[in-house]
Amino acid sequence: MAGNIPMVTDESFEAEVLQSSIPVLVDFTATWCGPCKALAPVLDAISNEAAGKYKVVKVDIDEAPDTAAKFKIRGVPTCLVFELGQVKAQHVGLTNKEGLLKLLA
Repeated sequence: MAGNIPMVTDESFEAEVLQSSIPVLVDFTATWCGPCKALAPVLDAISNEAAGKYKVVKVDIDEAPDTAAKFKIRGVPTCLVFELGQVKAQHVGLTNKEGLLKLLA
């Protein structure tokens, strides 16, 4: 777990993300990824401000290879926004808070 953001596994992805009643920002990440580490404080800030409007989770592509493959994750960090079980928005690479909030809008 990085900061206050829960890690989601292949086993918990459906319950945590696809069945969520609120939008979910999923950060596909890896422990060896420098830009992922740079993005972490931005995600923590967004998660702290979520207040039931949406939730933020992380998926380690090395720990959850099936989920990464299912959503064709080719590079990290990749952020996907899921709404009602469907991908609504996507951003690949390092971005800022405003960029991620636009995905959730």
